[in-house]
Amino acid sequence: MNTATPEASLLVVDDEPNIRELLSASLRFVGFRVTSAANGADALEAVAKERPDLVVLDVMLPDISGFAVVRRLREVAGNGSGADHLPVLFLTAKDGVGDKISGLTAGGDDYVTKPFSLEELIARIRAILRRTGGPTGEGRLVAGDLELDPVGHQVLRGGRPVSLSPTEFKLLAYLMTHADRVVSKMQILEHVWAYDFGGDLSIVESYISYVRRKVDSGADGATKLIHTVRGIGYVLRRPQT
Repeated sequence: MNTATPEASLLVVDDEPNIRELLSASLRFVGFRVTSAANGADALEAVAKERPDLVVLDVMLPDISGFAVVRRLREVAGNGSGADHLPVLFLTAKDGVGDKISGLTAGGDDYVTKPFSLEELIARIRAILRRTGGPTGEGRLVAGDLELDPVGHQVLRGGRPVSLSPTEFKLLAYLMTHADRVVSKMQILEHVWAYDFGGDLSIVESYISYVRRKVDSGADGATKLIHTVRGIGYVLRRPQT
């Protein structure tokens, strides 16, 4: 069982299928649980049914505006839905100062304009969740006797500290976040290096070797956790208990 802090549940609301699907897939890739809606009515229904931790909301929806969606959420807060505390991040092409003021006045917690940086959007989502007490997906990760604390930037194996470089730490965190799931070299390259090495997969192989040496080989009598899946990639397998 993964003992990491549970991933936040997000609702993505956008009437443009390409943006909605791409954003949902990207947020799932970094560890969030995501549902989506294409209009205001479906968004209100999804909030009541799914009880998300945060809503990413477009303003220009085909039935009612995103501003109106938030106002309705706040109006029904008295029925025990918890909607009065539900964080909302507006994601929209409406970039006027008046629009931003309207969004924040309506009850939005943040306002991001299109086109947007995915990394910045994720950072803003996590910042809102930290402020509001929601899960950020950044809790301690545990796999057998291997522990990783992303906040304290500490790794322990069998209770003993493991010294990792920043890149090694990020790689191990990615493997632990996706424990028991095979990830390809390209997925690792994209997440850890963001293609800074021009798509050279050999850098992944080298750093997997470095991390194995410190996490697996460096632990006396310890169960090997990082495995190669030939022709596909790598997997960090939690020991069976």
